[in-house]
Amino acid sequence: MELIKVGEKTYYIKNPTNIGIYKIDDENVYLIDTGNDKDAGKKILKIVEEQGWKVKGIISTHSNADHIGGNKVIQDRVGCDIYAYNIEKSFSEYPILESSFLYGGYPFKDIRNKFLLAKESKVKKLESNLPEGLEYFELKGHFFDMIGIKTSDNVYFLADSLFSEETITKYHLFFIYDVKEFLNTLEKLKDLKGSLYIPSHCEATDNILNLINLNKDKIQEISDKIYDICKTEVTFEEILKRIFDDYNLIMNANQYVLIGSTIRSYLSYLYDEGKITYQFKGNKMLWNDL
Repeated sequence: MELIKVGEKTYYIKNPTNIGIYKIDDENVYLIDTGNDKDAGKKILKIVEEQGWKVKGIISTHSNADHIGGNKVIQDRVGCDIYAYNIEKSFSEYPILESSFLYGGYPFKDIRNKFLLAKESKVKKLESNLPEGLEYFELKGHFFDMIGIKTSDNVYFLADSLFSEETITKYHLFFIYDVKEFLNTLEKLKDLKGSLYIPSHCEATDNILNLINLNKDKIQEISDKIYDICKTEVTFEEILKRIFDDYNLIMNANQYVLIGSTIRSYLSYLYDEGKITYQFKGNKMLWNDL
């Protein structure tokens, strides 16, 4: 982990999940997300304490386990408040909701792991209770009520509203809860006038237009691919297999629930857009084009 100063009061820790830090005074800081597990939380605390700072609060951009994994250990050690927006508050307080939602039932033990199931923490609802110098804004699409944070240094923390070129090229698919809202968010990002943008899983940059277009193009590619698959009657499981095969991906339990949930979201999007339909035959749900 590397601490990088990007404004008078704004810092971030470069990490697989980038961690924001904002100084509200000479001693106290707010964190923006806490990484994927207790070890990440401990490392964040060590960096903060080495600077002579204290964690006053944590703002969770959303409740995926790789963003709230350090919440509990930090809260237990320093007694700070944690803030999350709307549904994200419930998922942060009861992390079993994430793996249950992704799987569509009680999660079997192989998906009750730190990648899909964080530790519980006490969370307050994010409203107008941020310290001066911080603003939140909605970034719907990736998860239910994900938010971004703007600091007084005109630095924007963009959570998982954008994925890196490396991720898109290597894995092709990234988790999306609501495809239409994700696309709407990409359009809204074009209007931001920040001095620096820090997505959670990308390098910090002063220009996000290329990333926006890369994400948008990949979503269109996947939508077209699923639409083409649905030109013949096909089950969800067959669609999922075709997608994994076409992109040379390897199935495992985590990928099954993450990508499986994402493919269902694409099917919902295409159905709501009037491009595909479904019917039941022989007690099987079959998707096909109109």
